[in-house]
Formats: sequence, C-alpha cells, structure tokens
Amino acid sequence: MAFSKEARRAKIKRRIRKNIFGTSETPRLTVFRSNKQIYAQIVDDNKGVTIASASSLGNKDAEKLPKVEQAAFVGKMIAEAAIKAGVEKVVFDRNGYLYHGRIKSLADSAREGGLKF
Repeated sequence: MAFSKEARRAKIKRRIRKNIFGTSETPRLTVFRSNKQIYAQIVDDNKGVTIASASSLGNKDAEKLPKVEQAAFVGKMIAEAAIKAGVEKVVFDRNGYLYHGRIKSLADSAREGGLKF
C-alpha cells in the first residue's frame, strides 16, 4: 500500500509514541520540523505540561542560518532552557522523522548542551 509522506510519518509516530512516555523525572523531548522552521519542547506527559520550549521562529540569529545549523542552534537553546528548569535527563521523541539531518543535528547539540538521553 502506497503511503503519502504525511501518512507514513503518522504511522511511524504512532509506533514510537506507543513506547515513549515522559515522566516528571525523565520528560519527553519532542521535535517538530516544518519546511522553514524547527521547534523543540520538553513535555511531562503525566501532568500534560510543557516544561521548556525553543524554536527558530522569531529568533533573528537562527533564521539567518542554514537549516542544519538552525537546528543545532535550537538544540543548544532547548538544552539551556531544560537545565534552567531543572531537567537533565530526557527521552527523545523524533516524532516520526528519520534520525538524520536536522533532527540529528538538534539531538547532538542538545547532548553537547548538557542533556542526557
């Protein structure tokens, strides 16, 4: 059965979210990627609360960079925001995207920023 890109990603996302769950001790770091921007947020699924978030939207420094470097910048921002909120360990939710390119860049820079996952 042929899937569109969106249907394929939704299927992978459901499969991933079945196993990944963010708690108060280890919240979930989720990533959303659009054609122009990238967004990351740290979520406690028990309470249904976003602990920290970062995005390239509206950030003048990030908008001028190429997309992979933009993702690395957002990864550093989310790591700083998480550590400021008292979170050091997270579970990574790639949200159905392949672990490659911008997603990998964001994850690597978040690790360099001090997050463990």
